[in-house]
Amino acid sequence: MEFVQAIFLGLVQGVTEFLPISSTAHLKVVPVVLGWGDPGVAFTAVVQLGSIGAVLWYFAADLWAIARGCGQAFLKGTYNVPEVRLALAIALGTIPIVIGGLGIKLLVPDFDCSPLRSLTAIAIASIVMALLLAVAERVGGRSRGYDRLTIRDGIGLGLAQALALVPGVSRSGATLTAGLSLSLERVAATRFSFLLGIPAITIAGIVEFLGLVRRGFSVDSTLCGAAVKTLPVTGGMIAVGTLSSAIFSYLAIAWLLKFFQTHSSWVFVWYRLIFGTFLLLGIGLGWFA
Repeated sequence: MEFVQAIFLGLVQGVTEFLPISSTAHLKVVPVVLGWGDPGVAFTAVVQLGSIGAVLWYFAADLWAIARGCGQAFLKGTYNVPEVRLALAIALGTIPIVIGGLGIKLLVPDFDCSPLRSLTAIAIASIVMALLLAVAERVGGRSRGYDRLTIRDGIGLGLAQALALVPGVSRSGATLTAGLSLSLERVAATRFSFLLGIPAITIAGIVEFLGLVRRGFSVDSTLCGAAVKTLPVTGGMIAVGTLSSAIFSYLAIAWLLKFFQTHSSWVFVWYRLIFGTFLLLGIGLGWFA
């Protein structure tokens, strides 16, 4: 049963990591609704490494072009080239979420049990971000393509990405909202969002993986008290979930980029509103804690 759960949670992670609907929220909500228990922050972060593998695979040519362009710029001493600007945008855009993540680690050591990971908080975050995405979709100019990305865009999307430390916000959703607000085209904002997420998600995944190793691949339910049911995590579940996440992440990336070529993000706005409302309704009616 644990491997069925791992495959399914990997599917949830892979499908929702790059869609603007919050993978963290769904990895928290889906197993709780199914009665499996909360897999915890560590499991969530580690299986995201599968999603990073999918990004590296899908954007291998882009990453190689950036690395090659930066190398040539360094040798020639001419740094005002698109590849260097893109690399700087990714680097500077990563700083806010790294600082925020370190702050949480230092100031909120029991983040697994934080009120920010409650279903109520996730529901509220989902609804609020849906409304912000709706505004960005309505007023965004969408006049700039991927070839016109700037360092300013990297900083703006990086600040938005840091909001995804709160479950329910969605890293993809926050960066898409910021990109549209900065007049980027949907595909350009989405494509850069994928690249921007590589350093942050990789760092988080490695840190949490090392933490899981130290704890013997288990979630300590005593952290949250008897009222919170946790899903026991094993090394085998981590491996299977990560592989499943990689496969479904790759499919989600390809689908979303094609989808935004001809469609808007309104379907995700409505999904997030329905998702958040369903959670609030379920909590109010006592369907789940």
